[in-house]
Parts: sequence; structure tokens; C-alpha cells
Amino acid sequence: MLIDTHAHLNFDTFKGDFDEIIERALKNDVWMINIGTNYETSKKAIEIAEGYKKGVYPHTNRGLRSAQKNKIRVLSGVGVYAAIGLHPINLDTGLVKIQKSKPSTKGGKNQNDLEVPRPEVGDCGAGNLKFKNLEDILEESFDYEKYKNLAKSKKVVAIGEVGLDYYWRPKTTRKKELFKQKQKELLLEQLNLAKELNLPVVFHCRMAHQDLLEVLKSEIRNPKSETNPKSQIQNLKLRGVIHCFTGNWEQAKKFMDMGFYLGFNGIIFKLDLDEIIKKTPLNKILIETDCPYLSPPQFEDKRNEPLCVEYVARRIAEIKNVSFEEVAEKTTENAVKLFNFSKRS
Repeated sequence: MLIDTHAHLNFDTFKGDFDEIIERALKNDVWMINIGTNYETSKKAIEIAEGYKKGVYPHTNRGLRSAQKNKIRVLSGVGVYAAIGLHPINLDTGLVKIQKSKPSTKGGKNQNDLEVPRPEVGDCGAGNLKFKNLEDILEESFDYEKYKNLAKSKKVVAIGEVGLDYYWRPKTTRKKELFKQKQKELLLEQLNLAKELNLPVVFHCRMAHQDLLEVLKSEIRNPKSETNPKSQIQNLKLRGVIHCFTGNWEQAKKFMDMGFYLGFNGIIFKLDLDEIIKKTPLNKILIETDCPYLSPPQFEDKRNEPLCVEYVARRIAEIKNVSFEEVAEKTTENAVKLFNFSKRS
């Protein structure tokens, strides 16, 4: 069994066939968490997950027939889950312009393009933006109560993806600092929600590992600190995963020392992360796809999907010189421990 801890079947690129992809994954004993990036994709992730209360998606007769034919295990509540959150790129700061970048299903991303590319949306502060996809919708602020209401679903197992992303940033120093501050404030609000709901966090971090470490150090050291004065939760420890980890070993150690897991996906085929993976204990690793992006070489020129998490697990086993079965067993155990599926089904 494998668990893809970071998928985006809730994105529009899958709207015509996500049921088939999920059926294929479940048939092969692959579970998944679909991750929200704004309110709409968070809501969609829940809608998809709630359709699998009996292990199949009931919205289409085709899906039901296929599940019966393929003898997919019909166990209550298992297999498909959701995370909700506002991605830092989806925050409308009014300070940056996001350049046009067509999403690629191929593996050819460089180090500065590790995450979901966004289409051109012009001045993010404009009020007349038009969006073609759910995942591109920007939000002016984080509506705490609105997201909290989404979390009433038992299928929500985490807050995410949330964090810091400094790739698209203003040019002037003053605007750059304001931009970073707005992202940090957004992150802190969502950490409050995670603590109130006692849910783990799926962290996004691009070109911002040091700042994320500082925010987390402050939260862990003093939850009701000056950096997060709204926090009323004193005793709950933050827990979560640094999704798509691409930092250095010193940063990796610091995240793990704070109790966080490191998430690895198809980026390990593109960047030299072998030494970090070798040094990272298996009990600190989660596997993921970030589909439809970051396809492994074995799936090159195709849209990534949860089933491809097997390639990530096999590569980690190769790097660490252990069996695939050991990686599968331990990363599944890690995911079950962090996301506590049994209590949320």
C-alpha cells in the first residue's frame, strides 16, 4: 500500500476523468490526499473525498460499474481525503504581476519552477480579473470562519497547502518586505486554524526556507507571541510536512528537529537530492506526486497521477539501498500517524 500525500485531482485539468484516476489508484492500493490552494479548490477536494465514503465515486454510473467490475475494496471512508488552505500565490497582495507560464505535464521543470505554474493574471490588485481555472482564483484575505466551516467535513485531514513563496515578488525593497509580511500574516492565520482544529499542516515553501524556519521556531517557542498575537492555543504542538522539500541538509535537519516530516515527489528525478534523502530517516519521509505536475521520467510527456507515487517510492528505496516494501510500509505508517485517517473517516 502507498499513500500519495499531495495530489491535485481537484484541479480543472482532471475535471473530466478524476473518477477514473481514483478508481485506478484504489484498485492498486494507492490512497491520496487532494490538496486545496484556495477556497474553491479546497471545496472541490472535499466534494471528491466525500464521494468516496464507500470507496467509489457515486456521481457516475460508470464509476460504480467500474468499481464493481474491478472489485475495488469497499471499506467505509477509506482511500480519498482532503486538505484545505490558501496557497501564498493565491493571496491577492496587489504587489506583484504573475507572468504567463503554461502548466506542463512533462518533467522539465527547473529549480525556480518547482510548483504549480500560473497563467498570466496581470496586476493582482485589479478587480476585473478573469480566471479559466479554479486553481487560479485569488483571494484578498483569508476568511477564517469560511475555511473553518469547510473543515467540518470528516474527510478534511490537514490544513494546506499553506506557507511562503518568494518566486514571484516585487522589485523594490519596500514592496518586497511588505509582500513577505503579507504572506507571513496569511500563514500565521492558517496556523491558528490548524491549532484550533488540531490538524496537521501541509507546508509549501519556495525560495523561503529560512523565513519559514523562523516563523515556525517562533510559533513552537511561544505560540502566543508578538508574531502571532491572535493565537489563543497554548498547548497544541504544530505538526506537519514540508511538501516538495528542496532545501539544504541544514534546513532539513532543523525542520525534522521541530518534528516535521519531509515530503518528496518527482522533483527527486530533476534535482540532486540524493544525499538529503540518504541522510533523512525513513520515519521522517512522506511520498507524494503533486500531480498533475512533476511527472517522473517513467511517465514523461503524460499527466502525473497518484498511481505514479510508486516511482517516487522506488527511487527513494534505490537511493537509501533498502527494499521498496520497506519504503512503502514506513511512509504509509508515517502518513497514517500524521493525518490520523481513522478519526476523520
